[in-house]
Amino acid sequence: MKNKLLFPTLFAAIAFLIGLNLRPMLAIIGPLFPVLQQHAGLSATAFSLLTTLPVAMMGLAALSGPWLIARIGPVTGIAVGLLCLAAACLWRGVNLTSAQLMLTALAGGVGIGVIQALMPALIRQRFAEAAATLMALFSTGIMAGAALTAASAEPLFSWLGLQTTLTISGGLALLTLLIWLTSVRRTSPINVAPDATTLTVPRTVLLTLFFGIGTGAYTLVLAWLPPFYIQLGWSARHSGYLLAALTLTEVVAGFIVSATLHRFPDRRPLLLGVLALLLAGLLSLVFYPDTMPVFSALLLGTGIGALFPLSLIVTLDHARSAREAVILLSRVQGGGYLIAALMPLVAGWVRDSGASLNQAWLIMSAGVVLLMVMAWRFRPEIRAA
Repeated sequence: MKNKLLFPTLFAAIAFLIGLNLRPMLAIIGPLFPVLQQHAGLSATAFSLLTTLPVAMMGLAALSGPWLIARIGPVTGIAVGLLCLAAACLWRGVNLTSAQLMLTALAGGVGIGVIQALMPALIRQRFAEAAATLMALFSTGIMAGAALTAASAEPLFSWLGLQTTLTISGGLALLTLLIWLTSVRRTSPINVAPDATTLTVPRTVLLTLFFGIGTGAYTLVLAWLPPFYIQLGWSARHSGYLLAALTLTEVVAGFIVSATLHRFPDRRPLLLGVLALLLAGLLSLVFYPDTMPVFSALLLGTGIGALFPLSLIVTLDHARSAREAVILLSRVQGGGYLIAALMPLVAGWVRDSGASLNQAWLIMSAGVVLLMVMAWRFRPEIRAA
C-alpha cells in the first residue's frame, strides 16, 4: 500500500508551523544589533555576515535538493533540516563568540535551505491541485515567524538575557520536529533525472534573477532596517517593533495572495503592483525616514510579503510535473539565495565606509525597477516553454 500524507487541511497547518521556524535566526539579529556588536565585537560588515551566511547556505542547500530527494526523500530531509536548525539555535546558548555566531549561522542556514528546497517538491508531489495555495501558506508562515521574532527580540533580551533569547527558537524547532515525525509518513520517491526539466536556460536564468533580486530586498530590510533606525536615534525595542509591523504586513499580504491568486492566471498585473509598492517603500526610506516610518514599513511589508510567495508560485507555474518542480525550484532558489545574500553584505560595506544606508536603499530600488522589466516577460502562454 502506498504511504500517504495527512489530509490537505492538517498538512497545511503543519507546513505553516514549519515555515514559522525558518526566519527567527535571521530576524532576531537586527533588533539586537547594538548588543551583538558590543558582546562579540562585530564590525558592520561582520554583523552583516550573520544574515549573509545563512542566506548563502540556503542557496547551496537548495542546489542540493534533487540529490537529497534521491537519497533520503523529502519527509526525512525536512526532519534533518529541522534538527540541524534546532542544533544551531541551541548551540548559541553554550558560548557566544563571533566565531560561534558565524558557525551557527552556517549550520542554521543549511537546515533552513534543506527545508525550503524540499517542502515545495513535497507539496507539488502530493497536493498538485492545491500547490499554489499551500506554497503561499508555507511562505506566509515564514514571514509570520520573522514578525514574532522581531517584536519579541528586545523584550525577551531584557527579561532573559542575550544567550537565552537566541536559543528560544531552537526549542520551537525541536517541537516542530516531533510533530513532523509523528504526523507525516514517508512518501513515494520522486524520480529526479538530470534532464528532468525541459525549461530553456534563458528562462531558468530569468526566474533565478527574479527570485534572487526580490529576495535580496527581504534580506536587506530584515538585517538593516532596525540598525538604520537605531542610527537615527530610535531604541532597539521600537526598531524591533517597526520590523515586526513590517513583517506582520508581509503575513497579511501573503494571505491576500493565497486568497486572490486564482483570479490572476496572468501573474503580471499582480507582480507589477506589488513591485510598485516595494519601490515606493524603499524610496520613502531614502527621502522621508523620520516623517513616515510606519507608512514606509507598510509599503515595504506589502511589497515584500506578496513578492516572496509570488516568486515561488511563478516558478512552479513553469513546472509541468513534480519532477520538473524539484529541478527548477532547486536551481531558482539555489542561485537566487546566493544573489540575495549579497545585499546585506553590501549594506555592511556601506556602513563601515561611513556612508549612509540610503545608498543601499537606492541600489535596491534600482533592482526593483529591473524586476518590473523582468516581470513583464512572464506571459502565461510561455510558461514551461
